[in-house]
Amino acid sequence: MATSWNKKERENKKKEERRKKEEKKQERKENAGKGKSLNEMMAYLDENGNLTSVPPDANRKKAEIKAEDIEIGVPRQKELSPEELVRKGTITYFNASKGFGFIEDSENGQRVFVHQSSANLALQEGLKVTFEIEKGPKGYVAVNILKG
Repeated sequence: MATSWNKKERENKKKEERRKKEEKKQERKENAGKGKSLNEMMAYLDENGNLTSVPPDANRKKAEIKAEDIEIGVPRQKELSPEELVRKGTITYFNASKGFGFIEDSENGQRVFVHQSSANLALQEGLKVTFEIEKGPKGYVAVNILKG
């Protein structure tokens, strides 16, 4: 029975693939001992959280950290004194249909939320105002808003 040309081609291709695979296997065996040692591959974290190749000093005194000093998320805001509560600023954004906006403090550039219900005048963008701030559920809120 005569073999077709296509069949011989496939057999030759398989032999070539097996030969290449065997060469790669032999090359891996030869280079197996040439890698880095475990100590050379080891990485350590220093006290600042940076990766380093130098192991930590066992004799070094470690800093004590109290669990209650660790803040996760947004840090707590300090309480403001009464003179810090009264501020001046400009309304930079105001949505009249929804009745809220933001006032930019003229001293520190901080943006404070404002709602129409906390003012006795019609609020609009660009209006210079004097206001007090109080702590709201999501941060500081402007109240007692006066023109000027």
